[in-house]
Amino acid sequence: MRFEVKFVRGACDDIAGYAARERRLIMDGIAAYLEADADTETRRRKRLRSNPLAPWELRMGIYRVFYEVRDKSVVRVLAVGHKEHNELYIRGRKAEI
Repeated sequence: MRFEVKFVRGACDDIAGYAARERRLIMDGIAAYLEADADTETRRRKRLRSNPLAPWELRMGIYRVFYEVRDKSVVRVLAVGHKEHNELYIRGRKAEI
């Protein structure tokens, strides 16, 4: 199933904080893994337990994309961050998931 990917303003700001090369990797990953079957769990896409950040997580190396699926045809990207060891950072600040 095909999905339309939309970004909330905060997610755009999250992505803008990365270098151009990193932004390209993140955007290419979003296109590759969220435009089709975004609501199907895989090694990269994982449904999260009760979580204030988002119901789904896309894992791409150290990068994490947090999103929700709406109306079975729209993916809303809510936040983008990266992992350092076991800690998640969004916009340079440690975030709890």
